[in-house]
Amino acid sequence: MEGYKMLSKKKKIFIVAGFCFLLVLTGVLNLVLNNKVVKQANSNNTVTTGNFFSTYRTDRTGTRNEEVMYLDAIIASSSASAESKSAAEAKKAELISMMEMELSLEGLIKAKGFEDVVVSTSASNINVIVKSAELQEAEVAQIVDIIENQTNYGLDNIKIFPVE
Repeated sequence: MEGYKMLSKKKKIFIVAGFCFLLVLTGVLNLVLNNKVVKQANSNNTVTTGNFFSTYRTDRTGTRNEEVMYLDAIIASSSASAESKSAAEAKKAELISMMEMELSLEGLIKAKGFEDVVVSTSASNINVIVKSAELQEAEVAQIVDIIENQTNYGLDNIKIFPVE
């Protein structure tokens, strides 16, 4: 019976880790695929940048809502072990903190005069997608300064992408 409980705990931990991996993978794929669409749109003039930003936000919100619901299910489960519940609570707190940080950074960057921006964070990197044909060195410096002052990310971990 104890072997069954241990296997169950391991399965739950793998499932949580799998969802975390899927969240990061979804964000990266969304960024890569949407960048290709925007580049094609620049040559065909068929897709608007505003659509990119709203689609990205919608996809990100949907993915995160699913993960929060999954974590809530683990936390509320009567069959989940205390260890699994604790891991789910910690992951949920981390996810909420990450979402708040992204929202705050987006607001601060927009306050510097950028029309639209999306920030996506992971444990080791932060991606900033800015609505702009190109960014001047001073604009990049402003964005990097905001991120470095508000987070623990260094210059090597910050990627900034202008999207027309």
